[in-house]
Amino acid sequence: MADMQNIQWFPGHMAKTRRKISESLKLVDAVVEIVDSRIPVSSRNPDLSELIGDKPRMIVLNKCDLSDSAMTKRWCEYYKKSGISALVTDSKTGRGVGAFKQAVKELLSEKLRRYEEKGMANKKLRVMVVGIPNVGKSSWINKLCASNRAKVEDRPGVTRGNQWYTVDAQLELLDTPGVLWPKFEDPTTGEHLAFCGAVKDKIMDRELLSMRLAEYLKDNYPESLTLRYKLKEFPEDAYDLLCAIGRARGMVVRGGEVDTERAAVMLLDEFRGGKLGRITIEQPKEAV
Repeated sequence: MADMQNIQWFPGHMAKTRRKISESLKLVDAVVEIVDSRIPVSSRNPDLSELIGDKPRMIVLNKCDLSDSAMTKRWCEYYKKSGISALVTDSKTGRGVGAFKQAVKELLSEKLRRYEEKGMANKKLRVMVVGIPNVGKSSWINKLCASNRAKVEDRPGVTRGNQWYTVDAQLELLDTPGVLWPKFEDPTTGEHLAFCGAVKDKIMDRELLSMRLAEYLKDNYPESLTLRYKLKEFPEDAYDLLCAIGRARGMVVRGGEVDTERAAVMLLDEFRGGKLGRITIEQPKEAV
């Protein structure tokens, strides 16, 4: 088995982001945390729970068109049992995004009732949107606001400053830059984030990372390797498996050796782009 990498990535601007989140909480009624539905555990920042405190919170399982639909359903049931509001969306297609406004009203129903009793039925709700880099937060906001005002780029760490967006007459969003945390206690967390492109490729060994991904696919979604790369059998060794994938794509250099660097980049790109099918890396456990 390929050894796991200990990935750490905490640019200076992210410490500033944590301070901004903390300072801005008093301006909002609730917090929406966007996570990658393929890695719902690793893509949740554990520091946010302490920062947010007792503010009403919703989890949005985004990129659902890339994740295993049966597993996403299990995650939703799991959050519901844990007393956490959850919504399934895909920011590229817009799937599920339209249900957000009603979900916010349900989340803040008690506050809305109090507003109505005080004759403030038209008072705006303000919601902070948080999430780690590359979970599709800016695209999600654009779909919700039917605009392209939030900068979108397929690399981590694009949004740098807090920005307000008007959804409609009753709802405003406060967007925050994507923020990771200083240290991943479990090296598996860093790898899962790296699988999905939430940390920059240049800081890691992509061949080792792709070997770990290939192992996971072999053990959990073998049909994805069979369909995409026409593999009839899977080598036990992770390096040999990567070579088999590269060879299937004709990535052979002089002397018959496989260009494993090219194969690694291709495998990661095809997983991230959904070309291997709908895959979820993390399953629900006992605790959120």
